[in-house]
Amino acid sequence: MLLARRLAEAGVPVTTVYCAAGDLNGSKGEHFDTHADNFNKLKERMLPPLDQASAALLTDQKERGTLDETLVVWLTEFGRTPKINRASGRDHYPNVYSVAFAGGGVRGGQVYGKSDWMGAEPAESPGGPPDLHATIFHALGIDDGTMIHDLDGRPLTLTDGQPLPLF
Repeated sequence: MLLARRLAEAGVPVTTVYCAAGDLNGSKGEHFDTHADNFNKLKERMLPPLDQASAALLTDQKERGTLDETLVVWLTEFGRTPKINRASGRDHYPNVYSVAFAGGGVRGGQVYGKSDWMGAEPAESPGGPPDLHATIFHALGIDDGTMIHDLDGRPLTLTDGQPLPLF
């Protein structure tokens, strides 16, 4: 995360930090794809360093005065099953997942959307991947109606989503 901050200061517009370590082939490394031993992995090995690094990054950016102009997004490509599997893990689940935003003009201290009691389906103010894209584009100052062209010159809308009301 320190390198990501340094890259941003050097003018790199987008940086990705992947939170994992070890051999990802065969799910043997330490990563958030917790099909087994979910709770112990998260509590003992995965969440403490993520929490510490995230807090340090946000504190550092706030102290340097760069948080308002830098969007920080924590997300994954899908959620996890609300039910625990036989290996004490959680499997892939696309219906509900959480995303956290900080900086970049996003008003802090708010929650948008809500799942049902089980965390299985959206219950209130659902937002999907196109809306996340539009929200990120909005924070970056990119009009979500921007047209791009594919290799054959056909026009495509950058996203079909709408920015979430977080700003």
